[in-house]
Amino acid sequence: MNLADLIECNADFTPGKLALRHEGRDLTYRAFAGRIAAAARALKSELGVGRGDRVAILAANHPDYLVLLYACARLGAIMVPLNWRLAVPEQLFILVDASAKALIVQDAFAGVVAPLKDALPDIRIIRLEDAAGVDTFEHLLTKGRGDEHNPHVDAASPLLLVYTSGTTGRPKGAVLRQEALIWNAVMSQHMHDLTARDHVLTVLPLFHVGGLNIQTTPALQLGATVTLHSRFSPDATLSAIAAERPTLVVLVPSTIQALIEHPRWREVDLGGLRAVTTGSTQVPPPLIEALTAHGLTVLQVYGSTETSPIAIYTRIGGDLSRLMSTGLPGLCCEARIVDEHGREVPPGTAGEVVVRGPNVLFEYWGNAAATAEALRDGWYFSGDIGTRDADGYFTIHDRKKNMIISGGENVYPAEIERVLHEHPGVAEAAVIGRPDPRWQEVPVAYVVRRPGWALEAEEIRQHAAAQLARFKVPRDVVFVDALPRNALGKVQHFLIAQEQR
Repeated sequence: MNLADLIECNADFTPGKLALRHEGRDLTYRAFAGRIAAAARALKSELGVGRGDRVAILAANHPDYLVLLYACARLGAIMVPLNWRLAVPEQLFILVDASAKALIVQDAFAGVVAPLKDALPDIRIIRLEDAAGVDTFEHLLTKGRGDEHNPHVDAASPLLLVYTSGTTGRPKGAVLRQEALIWNAVMSQHMHDLTARDHVLTVLPLFHVGGLNIQTTPALQLGATVTLHSRFSPDATLSAIAAERPTLVVLVPSTIQALIEHPRWREVDLGGLRAVTTGSTQVPPPLIEALTAHGLTVLQVYGSTETSPIAIYTRIGGDLSRLMSTGLPGLCCEARIVDEHGREVPPGTAGEVVVRGPNVLFEYWGNAAATAEALRDGWYFSGDIGTRDADGYFTIHDRKKNMIISGGENVYPAEIERVLHEHPGVAEAAVIGRPDPRWQEVPVAYVVRRPGWALEAEEIRQHAAAQLARFKVPRDVVFVDALPRNALGKVQHFLIAQEQR
């Protein structure tokens, strides 16, 4: 069995059921399964894609993104999703590191093609969309002949090679097997009480496992309907929620903020949504409260590229009263909080979050040292600092590398950021450590003012001092126009630190 067989089964059971909707184009499960089979035949017969070969895609959200994923699953090939927000040299590094055999590229991102041909002269370039119709994905599908399978392909075959952004050096490619997506989907079903009757709205990018695997692939593998938006737009998202009545959506803090600041936020009927799932970073309580005040159920999820990403979550029907908690270990995996020696720590003690289960990565591509560092006795060491309470609920505090040591005390920037976000004049805030000759490090806050606020540094410091220990109060406050963020809204603290130097 391979992952594409699940789509085929849904096509047998409900051939006329709507699988995918995108910009006025609908694909039933029968059409979706047929397109996957055609893509697998074409990749094999026309491009020579065999088991283990890497096929990259550089595109905004599109139905053929998912067609390619399941075609690769059928062939035992590995899909490499590329972040279209990266610079061309960064995309080139990934394509060369992965030794991609083919690249499916949307015209809007075709700037990578010319330099890529110099770096990988044998790579096949296929345009996702092109008015001329030459060397397009659509044209490729018409040319496929023969069998759409490769031998020795099953759920243990690698399927995704997803490069993590990393905080230093080059990105690492996390290899996820087909079975990781299967078990990840089981946990999504448990988390969301997901059934074939659901309708998922996907607005986050599919190049990230959050957009791809928190709800999208679990819904398709269960026979539900998915509406894809090419990119997130607050206006289009609100319109779709009102008109198409999806039941589930995943949003990150930055997209939630954009929605609640939209002029139509209070007037749009959101009653069709059973839940909004959020995560990716620590979620400020005011954002959760803004959603719940609108009558929405808010679920939180914790994970990473390396965990497919679902690892810890709250669930529909569960305890949602702990606003800062990201929940309990998932149905099909284990999670612990450990010290620097890998020993589990008592409840309430901060330590590193480790995860074990079939959803965890197989390896880092071509990087044995990084694999050995991250995977120990089957446990994935996340590099995230968290605590677990007496009831087993996890709270994620910060990245281990973000931790500030000031006067021998551990200071977690996320704790300070949470307090700063409670000030009505603060739109965004990030805290990093600055070297200090006396205290080793001191916290420094980078703050984006909310429009209309003449906020001063001392007001921020006084606000923090009213709620935090003295050593946690930012030594300096730097006002900026924006904070650097990755595709899912996580603030990139390392970029702020680099600019500080």
